[in-house]
Amino acid sequence: MRPPSLNSRELSSSRKRWSTFPVKGVAMCVDCVEKEYPNRGTICLENGSFLLNFTGCAVCNKRDFMLITNKSLKEEDGEEIVTYDHLCKNCHHVVARHEYTFSIMDEFQEYTMLCLLCGKAEDTISILPDDPRQMTLLF
Repeated sequence: MRPPSLNSRELSSSRKRWSTFPVKGVAMCVDCVEKEYPNRGTICLENGSFLLNFTGCAVCNKRDFMLITNKSLKEEDGEEIVTYDHLCKNCHHVVARHEYTFSIMDEFQEYTMLCLLCGKAEDTISILPDDPRQMTLLF
């Protein structure tokens, strides 16, 4: 079952106006989250949902688990890109679009995450046994 398409502005069942905004053709709802794009430091999620930031669905007014739909994995120029949508389990309202990337640059693995619900984060990890950034000069 496909969720209904969303306009840039919709009216909820409680007659309260709530706002959505499209990102790559998918509407995301700022009224369903406590904080938009919270800073998550180095915590980059390839899957799952940051439920602590979910205040409840602005459409059905329920706070429950999220569904993950439209999950895709693409590879572009050596970079893996995972995208999926967070939906309300009860009414299938689209809460957010999640994007996670992974790439290898020189001697490092680089991870990024960008999602209205889960937040923004990036991390870089050395693929060498000893991280060259942590090495001290012996001279």
